[in-house]
Amino acid sequence: MLVFLRLALRRLAMLPVMVLGVTLLVFVVLQFSPADPAYNALGDGASEQARQAFAAANGLDDPLPVRYVRFLGDLLHGDLGLTVPPSAPVADRIATAFPLTLQLTLLGLAIAVVLALALGLTGALYRDRWPDQLTRVLSISGVAIPSFWLGIVLIQELALNRSILPTGGYVNPADSLGGWLETMILPAVSLAIPVAAGLARLVRTSMVAELDRDYVRTATGNGLPRSVVIRGVLRNALVTPLTVLGLRVGYLLSGAVVIETIFDLPGMGKLILEGVTGGDVALVQGTVLTIAVVFLAVNVLVDLLVLLVNPRVRTV
Repeated sequence: MLVFLRLALRRLAMLPVMVLGVTLLVFVVLQFSPADPAYNALGDGASEQARQAFAAANGLDDPLPVRYVRFLGDLLHGDLGLTVPPSAPVADRIATAFPLTLQLTLLGLAIAVVLALALGLTGALYRDRWPDQLTRVLSISGVAIPSFWLGIVLIQELALNRSILPTGGYVNPADSLGGWLETMILPAVSLAIPVAAGLARLVRTSMVAELDRDYVRTATGNGLPRSVVIRGVLRNALVTPLTVLGLRVGYLLSGAVVIETIFDLPGMGKLILEGVTGGDVALVQGTVLTIAVVFLAVNVLVDLLVLLVNPRVRTV
């Protein structure tokens, strides 16, 4: 337990450093945006004199390090800036949109994990037999399918042709849990299928490798029930899939940006699209930074779960 706590504290201590690096990268990259914050705030018809006065008043012409330090100071106070007129705090816009993206990501993640375990365990337990061959075909097909294309196909088949589910929109779960599920299931499945397919191959490979180890043969030879043996094998076999799962969360978050646009969901994807098309640097900067920080936090959490699940990786 002491080793686990020491390693956990070490992982957590690295999180602020990684977040600082992300803020620097996002800030510097967006400084090369062709959009001018002064003209965004004043309007395209503003004179050059008005632009210069606005830039001087808001420190837009200060050296890059000075602006970055000021940006960090505002960030520590929860200030991500203002959107282009009509002005609104970026933090408020994100606070409204992020819960939807989080709901979509978590639902997609849950579906992906269930499908990956079902396919991966089936393939491993029926190795080289027809169920294994079937899961291989399904996994390869799933990896090859882009989420946005799958989303369009699902809308066409299940929403337009058969009217089973809505084509898009969003219902708050507090208003109707059934309505929320109806609006979220298609985008969540669109996100989950490629992730589930890739994870299924990892689960199958890891399970096969563990099943061939000596301790499994010893446990089986000693008469332990197969269900008990499989549970022990699964715990060891999930280390690699768990690690990769943390990276796949980043795919789910980034994929949600496109999927939300296809299904007309008012999440972070809509904010990014609005910021890019409107030249709103503060809005793009805030949304990208939020997604990146969440991605880092999830990966640290996954590292802690790996340490907790498998004591063999607790090396100093």
